Amino acid sequence: MIPSENFVRIRGWPDRVKRISTAKPATNKAPKNVDDYITAAPLEVREKLEEVRAAIREVAPTAVESISYQMPFYNYKGQLAWFGLQRRHIGLYLRPPVIEEHKKEFAGYVTTKSAVHLLLDKKIPVSLVKKLVKARMKKNEAEQRNLPSKKS
Repeated sequence: MIPSENFVRIRGWPDRVKRISTAKPATNKAPKNVDDYITAAPLEVREKLEEVRAAIREVAPTAVESISYQMPFYNYKGQLAWFGLQRRHIGLYLRPPVIEEHKKEFAGYVTTKSAVHLLLDKKIPVSLVKKLVKARMKKNEAEQRNLPSKKS
């Protein structure tokens, strides 16, 4: 017996169920740009999303801003950063090992090897966001220098 509508049976495991997401997108349309993404967010979190956006753009003004994985994405000599609104936090996503290298500075925040959860009930640590983005920019620049040059 399935406990509620929010659960489904796991194929091959008749006695096990898994929770399915009941979250509904803010809009049925996928955002076309970062402005659309922020506008579709609830009013109470738009300011925090704008803070994260401003921090990234201040550090990387030449980064190309777009939507990737239905989240704001920044490209600077390769994949720079993404951010996205979740239920209880804003996820800031950067390619490893940047977050691992700065993990001590994010005491009190949930981190993974490629994400930092910026809780909605706390102030956005703008200086730390900038520091992470700068570190990823330097890694992207170094990676680009180390690429073999194309011969004509």
